Amino acid sequence: MAQHTSSTFGAAAEVPLLPHILVVEDDVLVRVAAAQYLRGRGFPVLEAVNVDEAVDILRADSLVRVVFADVRLPGPRDGVELARVIHRDFPKVEVLLTSGISPFPELQGGVTLIKKPYFLVDIERHVRSLLARPRAGLG
Repeated sequence: MAQHTSSTFGAAAEVPLLPHILVVEDDVLVRVAAAQYLRGRGFPVLEAVNVDEAVDILRADSLVRVVFADVRLPGPRDGVELARVIHRDFPKVEVLLTSGISPFPELQGGVTLIKKPYFLVDIERHVRSLLARPRAGLG
């Protein structure tokens, strides 16, 4: 029978907590494509269809560090309003908005906007850039 040392069964090794990404998009095909791509790049990803779902997730998951959302979302609030809520209530969370409408909506500072159509690799590049900002750290 194999002998096990205390290091084998000791306290669990600390696993670094990866920042979570929240994708908010009402078009299921677009949302799933972005979420799957980011998961494939090693990010834990959550998904929401509208602002209310997104805010519920943000309240429940303190590891969300970047929200990637469409400007146009169903319901009374849009992606710009979501960015305002995040800025006010979740200051450690970075916002990346996307829009196919022109001209782009007026945005407050600290919100990044990428134009549709975009390449999935562009989302990853922006997410990594936003995570490198000090306020998006896990501290």
